[in-house]
Amino acid sequence: MKMKKTFITILATPIIILILVNIFSTLPKNESNLKELKQEISKKHIEVVDHTQFKILQQDFKTPQEVTLACLTCHNETHKEVLQSSHWQWDREEFIKGRGVTQLGKKNILNNFCIGIGGSEQTCTRCHVGYGWKDNTFDFNKKENIDCLICHDNTEKYIKKPAGAGYPDEKVNLTEVAQKVGTPERSNCGVCHFYGGGGNNVKHGDLEESMFNCKRDVDVHMGINSSNMSCTDCHTTEHHNISGQMYSVSSMNKDRVTCEQCHTQTPHANNTLNEHTKKVACQTCHIPTYAKVNPTKLSWDWSTAGKLKDGKPYHETDADGNHTYLSIKGSFKWGKNLNPEYIWFNGTADHYLVGDIVDTSEVIKMNTLHGNFKDSEAKIIPVKIHRAKQIFDCKNKMIIQPKLFAEKEGEGGYWKDFDWNIASKLGMQSIDEPYSGHFCFVKTEMTWPLNHMVSDKTKSLSCIECHTRDDGRLKGLTDFYMPGRNYNATIDNLGLLLILLSLGGVIIHGFIRIITSKKR
Repeated sequence: MKMKKTFITILATPIIILILVNIFSTLPKNESNLKELKQEISKKHIEVVDHTQFKILQQDFKTPQEVTLACLTCHNETHKEVLQSSHWQWDREEFIKGRGVTQLGKKNILNNFCIGIGGSEQTCTRCHVGYGWKDNTFDFNKKENIDCLICHDNTEKYIKKPAGAGYPDEKVNLTEVAQKVGTPERSNCGVCHFYGGGGNNVKHGDLEESMFNCKRDVDVHMGINSSNMSCTDCHTTEHHNISGQMYSVSSMNKDRVTCEQCHTQTPHANNTLNEHTKKVACQTCHIPTYAKVNPTKLSWDWSTAGKLKDGKPYHETDADGNHTYLSIKGSFKWGKNLNPEYIWFNGTADHYLVGDIVDTSEVIKMNTLHGNFKDSEAKIIPVKIHRAKQIFDCKNKMIIQPKLFAEKEGEGGYWKDFDWNIASKLGMQSIDEPYSGHFCFVKTEMTWPLNHMVSDKTKSLSCIECHTRDDGRLKGLTDFYMPGRNYNATIDNLGLLLILLSLGGVIIHGFIRIITSKKR
């Protein structure tokens, strides 16, 4: 009986030790770094200048350019920074593998939403930080056309006029706004970035109007009952260049905003989780769902546009009020509380640029995010992939940039005249590209990395959501072996053999100890 108890004790001891090691390895460690971060973020910026006291800002401004020139009397060299910024130029010099150094930005990148700005600048530049960009004759060197107020207004009363080439709405009291300027707030960024693509949450899926005033369960960083961070807490700015680049319009791995810049490469108390960060981005686990509050657009079929009722355009909506059909744009599909798709990404990308000739035997990638398992720089990231069917020059093999906007009928804008042929001709002329006169529609995809709507550890992904053979999150990534998901007879048998050998070693060692103790 005594020998039996001794044997059970010897057998159970290594198992108990392993359990204890696992428990203690997951106990909370020093969290001083996180506490310091919270303290730093809680120190909100305090404006130390009262702009109402400046006499030059007390005048009755007739034009927004007068406001800009007034600002520059104090900030007398600031315009030089703005005129070189991406928010002003809407392009930057970047290197793309296979293309070399090129200018890259909204001026020459096409997307599969409203396609591009060519021929429709008057409406697209509502989100430009300037005044008067109505067509391709806009002068990018005129400092008086810089819009200081769109980023620095703290009244939340400043709005741009729809299709106004960047000019403010006539109702805006320029004097009041000019006297209440300060550090950019969440509302300044969101008024453009939350509504890209023509409406709330259309493009990104993780940036939308609920985040003006969201709770912790929507985004742990921006929640008003949590860290209540502003955009510029992460997207820091130097010389009016704002860090963080969206890979729908950027190709190089520079000036990015990363989780690691605050949370370090080893943010967890559990070393096993820290090992994951070598190949898995923080967002993969901490953004388990996106479009949490309002739906985001998942597909757009331009080929169905142009239908009329009684000779007039019409629209159809779903139960949530989202347009499922617009005569001017076609058919849409929406989604809410969505699981992301997942890809490998090393920080570099390529894009469809105006004039690119492409093969239509496959779905055309409007942007391609590079990376694979063997790439030492690549990590798994969550993405939204927007799928579309858009107009294409089937003879020249180019995606067409049609002229969409026009103020009046007869000016060739598709949204007024519903003539794809004329809209295509005028649009391609505006970007100096040929049009054959033959159009068709092709399938396209555009990938949008997800970086917002971050969940805390209590709502992040669990291990079983990836490490499973039953429809796991990473089922689409098949270029690597993942325990719990993949079956490999050799590896599994080797693992079983090691377990048996270990167990056998423990048992043999136990018997030896028993025998030697009896001899003594």
